[in-house]
Amino acid sequence: MKKYDFDEIIPRKNTACVKHDALELFFGRDDLTPMWVADMDFRTPDFIMDALRTRCNHEVLGYAIPPESYWQTVIQWFQRHYGVSCIKEELHFIPGIVAGISFVIQAMTQPGDGILVTTPVYPPFLNLPQGGHRQLVCSPLKVEDGRFAIDFEDLEWRARQCRWMILSNPHNPGGTVWGEEVLRRVAEICYRNNVNVISDEIHADMTLPPHRHVSFSTVSPQAKEISITFMAPSKTFNMAGLGSSVCYCGSDSLRKRFFGYLDAYEVAGGNIFAFVGAEAAFKHGEEWLTQMLQYLSGNVDFLRGYLQEHLPQVKAILPEASYLAWLDFSDMGLTHEEIKDRLINRARVALNDGTTFGGSNYRCCFRINLGCPRATLADVLDRIVGCLK
Repeated sequence: MKKYDFDEIIPRKNTACVKHDALELFFGRDDLTPMWVADMDFRTPDFIMDALRTRCNHEVLGYAIPPESYWQTVIQWFQRHYGVSCIKEELHFIPGIVAGISFVIQAMTQPGDGILVTTPVYPPFLNLPQGGHRQLVCSPLKVEDGRFAIDFEDLEWRARQCRWMILSNPHNPGGTVWGEEVLRRVAEICYRNNVNVISDEIHADMTLPPHRHVSFSTVSPQAKEISITFMAPSKTFNMAGLGSSVCYCGSDSLRKRFFGYLDAYEVAGGNIFAFVGAEAAFKHGEEWLTQMLQYLSGNVDFLRGYLQEHLPQVKAILPEASYLAWLDFSDMGLTHEEIKDRLINRARVALNDGTTFGGSNYRCCFRINLGCPRATLADVLDRIVGCLK
């Protein structure tokens, strides 16, 4: 069994990557340690890189279709990891989940339609409806026992105003794993109010033991009938730059409309490397994934212990899935601008600003990416403590 090295420091600056090379654009300086964009600083697995190199040996990079072997690996992965039994006709390639959500909004809603989200949430969930002139309807999450919880009374009330809900499953930020009972209640509310659901499950494969991911469509016949699910190997295997995602829709009526839109407008084609990389990930990724999740669990434990010892005032929602922790600095007695200035200009750390996840309610909150070598995380936390004390 190969032992993978997640402690390796890999320089990424000047490789045209958003995380490192867009710092000046978004933060006003380029000498920050980037803990913001949701990709990892781990080496993309060797079996993916080897598959890409092998394909490059054939020196014609023409138009590509997903081969049958690609579909079979996707189907097997879905069954093995999510309990989703599907056939090829229920799947569609998508060139990225944000694009997929945008396609649903364009194909399945009209300007002015209400779209429901639970906040704080991944910023494109907020930006896409507003950019498409839909009515954004936000149901704030509660915090219970150090994790996010859905306010079902509020969700029910707001669902009456909506046609669709965008669900982050697991949730981003904070990595809360919703579980079967919670998802079933969401499905019941949405079904009762004629609301369809986009379930973004891009972090599903990164559910940390002992937690278990539950795919939304599997919790009830109603959930399957009202939902479109997006999944991808991109976060899991650190290959987001390949733009390789998959849509599953078990509802005949929704599938006919949505897949029909994708094909009619020809917006969901792929590229050679998207297919090759994803197939390699799904075929050979089990052992790497196991080791990577063990390392991420160690980073979560490290952050928990560090905050308890050095910054007990900071309230953290720590990931049950993936690597995106949510830090609440509101008990530090500092304003949003003071916290932001200290993090950027004193600690020289780039975190995601909480206000972009749902507005001023989260002005003292920041999202931190733990998908990095532990030495990087320790150094960053030392600098954050230094700038706040």
